[in-house]
Amino acid sequence: MSNQISSSLEKGKKVLSFGEILLRICPDMDGHWLQENKLPFYIGGAELNVATALALWNVPSAYLSAMPQNSVTEEIADYLNKKNIDTSPIVYSGERLGLYYLPKGKDLKNAGVIYDRANSSYADLKVSQINWDKVFEGVSWLHFSAICPAINQSIADVCVEALKAATEKNITISLDLNYRAKLWKYGKDPLEILPELAKYCTLIMGNVWAANKMLGTALHDDLKLAEGYAKETLLQQAIDTSKEILSLSPSCKAVANTFRFDNGKGIRYYTALYTNDKLTVSPEYVSEEILDKVGSGDCFMAGLIYGFYNNLSTEQTLNFATAAAYDKLYIPSDATTSTVADIEKRIIR
Repeated sequence: MSNQISSSLEKGKKVLSFGEILLRICPDMDGHWLQENKLPFYIGGAELNVATALALWNVPSAYLSAMPQNSVTEEIADYLNKKNIDTSPIVYSGERLGLYYLPKGKDLKNAGVIYDRANSSYADLKVSQINWDKVFEGVSWLHFSAICPAINQSIADVCVEALKAATEKNITISLDLNYRAKLWKYGKDPLEILPELAKYCTLIMGNVWAANKMLGTALHDDLKLAEGYAKETLLQQAIDTSKEILSLSPSCKAVANTFRFDNGKGIRYYTALYTNDKLTVSPEYVSEEILDKVGSGDCFMAGLIYGFYNNLSTEQTLNFATAAAYDKLYIPSDATTSTVADIEKRIIR
């Protein structure tokens, strides 16, 4: 069955991911990194994780960010090019790359993220700096996340500029509603920024709490409690939230929700996709132990784009995306390293 999103896509054109390129630094928190002079790091950023997955899955993938021009960033660009990511849209300006620290503690949940992103090359981007006509040549899909406008007002304005230019060119737009409380520090609430951006988006992904926080959708009273979420309640909330988003965002054709809950050291995970007036629900994945939560949501987003780009059915698209996200929980890096064949083996049938 062809879907509303796939029918407007031109095969062979690129998916362009737009966001900040980051270095994730991972101290072990036992002090060994100081004694041994070893500090593991990964190249990432939500949108780059999507671009990396799509390139690996043979979807033409391009990436737009900003980096200073130096020998280190030239090596990074070369590394990404070798992964089949078109880095030609990257803007070279400013003085520094953004960093964040995510300690590898025993309890990741309480370790806390430490951001060091102020005055990065990406954070200093300004309206009219990017030639969108050139950037969007050969592009049929633009992906970004709610992390972008969380950085500062200038980047929020650049996002609006990008979305308007993409809409004029009939480019499909996807938005990941990932909420980062530690980033919204410039005096604006997400509700003052995100609804305006969402109006341009074709596919919106997140969860029911993020939609409530960032788009102002209604939340059932029993979901405001700290625990005890019944699956039936959550799926009904997903339907209600999706319908509300579709009514608020005229360009939106599909809304995806992820539900990820701790299960001891592991995870309980399932997802839903609302499109064509119907909620499709994935199989439920349960794990006793996982390796790395970072990038799982990005992998789900990439899986949705992969499915729509390849004109899979709604059910096939959701099942692939869910298996990709679950599979990523066992990969200790920001982006997936699993092929389409690897992920298809993970799908619960």
